[in-house]
Amino acid sequence: MTAPRTRIQRRNHRLIMDAALEVFSQHGYRGSTLDQIAARAGLSKPNLLYYFESKEAIHRELLTDLLDTWIAPLRRIDPAGEPRAEILAYVHRKLAMAREYPRESRLFAGEILQGAPRIEGFIRGELKTLVDEKAALIRAWAAAGRIGAVQPYHLIFSIWALTQHYADFDAQMRMILGDGQDPTEGAEAHLTRLFERLLAPEPR
Repeated sequence: MTAPRTRIQRRNHRLIMDAALEVFSQHGYRGSTLDQIAARAGLSKPNLLYYFESKEAIHRELLTDLLDTWIAPLRRIDPAGEPRAEILAYVHRKLAMAREYPRESRLFAGEILQGAPRIEGFIRGELKTLVDEKAALIRAWAAAGRIGAVQPYHLIFSIWALTQHYADFDAQMRMILGDGQDPTEGAEAHLTRLFERLLAPEPR
C-alpha cells in the first residue's frame, strides 16, 4: 500500500500540476521542458523528479485528470428532455468551459494536433461510444420532427469548434477586438441564435 502524501507533498504536487498546465498550454508538449515546469512551480528540477519521472508522466496525468471533465457536458444531454433545450444547454456548457478552463482546452487541442498519441484509446473507446450514443439520440429527434434535419456528428463537431475556439484562439480574438475586451462577451446570445435557427423543425 502506498503511504499517504504529506501536506508538503500534496502542496508540491499541486504546484507541479498547475505549473505544467501553464507551460504545456503555452508551449505545447514538444516545446515544454522539465526545467520550465520546475521554474514555474518554484521547485528545483531534482525536487520535481522526486514526484514525476519524466515530462511524459506529468503530461499524461494532466490529460487523464482532464478527460472526465471534458466529456461531462456531453453526458448531461438528457434523452427525456426537450431536444432544442438540451442541445442549447450543451452549447452553453461548452462555452462556459472555454471561459473557465482555457488552459485545459489548449492542452487538449495540442494533444489532438499531435495525433492524440496519449489519449487515442480514450477517443476511440469512451469518447466515441458517448458521441455515437448522443448522435443516435439527435438522429431520432430529427426523424421525429422535433428538431431540424441536422447531421448529428457534424452538429456535435460544430459545437466543439464554435465553443472551444474561444479558448484555443483567445489571443487572436483579443488582438482583433482590442486589449481589455472579453471575446466571449455576447458569444452565448450569438451561438444561441445560430443553433436555434439550425435546430428549428422543418415546416410540415
